[in-house]
Amino acid sequence: MSKMIMVVDDEPDILETIKIVLESGGFEVVTAINGDDCLEKIKRFTPALILLDVMMPGTPVGEIIPKLNGIKVAYLTAVRPTEAEKEKLLGSANVVDFIQKPFDVKELLERVSKIVGET
Repeated sequence: MSKMIMVVDDEPDILETIKIVLESGGFEVVTAINGDDCLEKIKRFTPALILLDVMMPGTPVGEIIPKLNGIKVAYLTAVRPTEAEKEKLLGSANVVDFIQKPFDVKELLERVSKIVGET
């Protein structure tokens, strides 16, 4: 049985690209277009990992993270944060990684595999 990954991004091209990459790596993928959509979908799905874009319209990610009930989260961002911003974003116990966009396909698969392989 494959591990489920939820990808949350408001950019349709990025969402579809990550979905294709992860499915090619053997993962089951559920997508959400923003944080509110993510919160609705976790009522029906329990992903092993959520790849969550940092900058999206709607509810700020800082308000979404506490509602994810311990599900592992890796942030996706196109903007390079300062060390202070990165430290703040990684401050929650369930935030386990920070992935810079654009990403290398092989590296993305390796990082996701490592995260979901950890129990």
